[in-house]
Amino acid sequence: MNPAAPLMPVNRSGTVALIPARGGSKGIPRKNVRHINGKPLIIWTIEAALRSANLDAVVVSTDDPEIAEVARQAGAQVPFLRPAALALDTTPGIDPVLHALQQLPHFEAVLLLQPTSPLRSTEDIDGCLEMARFSRSPSVVSVCEPEVHPYWTYSMGIDQSLRRVVDVEPMTRRQDLPPVFALNGAMYYARADWLLQGKRLIAPETLGYVMPRSRSLDIDTLLDWKLAELLLKELT
Repeated sequence: MNPAAPLMPVNRSGTVALIPARGGSKGIPRKNVRHINGKPLIIWTIEAALRSANLDAVVVSTDDPEIAEVARQAGAQVPFLRPAALALDTTPGIDPVLHALQQLPHFEAVLLLQPTSPLRSTEDIDGCLEMARFSRSPSVVSVCEPEVHPYWTYSMGIDQSLRRVVDVEPMTRRQDLPPVFALNGAMYYARADWLLQGKRLIAPETLGYVMPRSRSLDIDTLLDWKLAELLLKELT
């Protein structure tokens, strides 16, 4: 796609990739512009999006001037700065998306790409968009098989007694477990009118786009960061 494409077509059309990146990350300070395997974290997502022929614009939503400048240098567009009130630890995840759609009312759909998923590929992006197009679903999110099956998870009482989270007969063999999938946080596609009306990214009509666990790492801790760096080095 052309990163310099105009942001305002005459009629509502096209899909915008929206990359939310606030400056006040706590777990890993300044993580969106911290270098990982040779480049700022956010650039891995920007570059994957720019390589997609199915996106009409790549926009970064941020409250931080440094992140905005890094994003522009990488080829993304930053047509507005997010208000500080929408960049707090307590800000619901949907709010920056709704704010961005208000600033970009000319796009038909949005693909939310979290910068903390640097292993997500252009092929994943295109696969998600193709699923949305062929299914005509208003909402598609990326999922993967969880590391731990919910049948093997327990809650713990104050006396440290264990109770199964899912009340089923115990299964000791992995191959007997039914397939389940968890959100991996990498991609959320939604048609703009559907999203503005329901103000949620997941609903009963949402479809799941399956990604391999090897590309589903969501960086939240320093341990995640170190693992992601090792995996990125293998890919480059």
